[in-house]
Amino acid sequence: MAALMQRKHTGRGQEVQAALFENNIFLVAQHMLQFAVTGKAAAPMPEKISPWGVYDVFKVQDDAQIFLAVVGDTQWRVFCDAFGFADLFADARLATNNDRVRAREWMMPLLRARLAERSAAELAATFELHSLPFAPITDPQYLFDDPHLQATGGLAPMTLPDGRQTATPLLPLTLDGQRLGLRLDPPRLGEHGRELLNSLGYTAPEIAALVDAGVVLAPH
Repeated sequence: MAALMQRKHTGRGQEVQAALFENNIFLVAQHMLQFAVTGKAAAPMPEKISPWGVYDVFKVQDDAQIFLAVVGDTQWRVFCDAFGFADLFADARLATNNDRVRAREWMMPLLRARLAERSAAELAATFELHSLPFAPITDPQYLFDDPHLQATGGLAPMTLPDGRQTATPLLPLTLDGQRLGLRLDPPRLGEHGRELLNSLGYTAPEIAALVDAGVVLAPH
């Protein structure tokens, strides 16, 4: 919409890009900033019923976690071949994705047990080699150091009200190759008090009286 509005005024179009990864980061931006401000990590979200046979987070070696997906029948064959699960591939109860969804109650504990002793790095390498979907599990508070976000400029430096330095995710859009930057740092307590009171019609002496009486905090 912003690009269309600019075209209306300038007559010039522009390329708009929106990246899937940055969109997901933007969805957890409040959890990242919660950690930056409070030092407390956000609690994990509840699990949902999956429409896929295997579309889950697995706890593996050294208590690491990794997301693995085997969503189609071809992927199921590739997965079973890659990990030597010939018995599972031959099991008629697991022949199709719908079959595997219905079998999740007993299939998932079996898969979790078989994969638990493998490392996240080993699983990632095997899934990568066979073009199977996977993703490392990253808590929001660790995304500040994410190499992808660092490389794409997805984070902007920000100063917290207490003076500490942190970063914040930017809108996951580029317009003509440029990101919308950070407009303002979060305000300190009472930082814009005088401007707000003035916009409401208070005079300078009235504002000073309110500040002196401790009714409002409006530092210079």
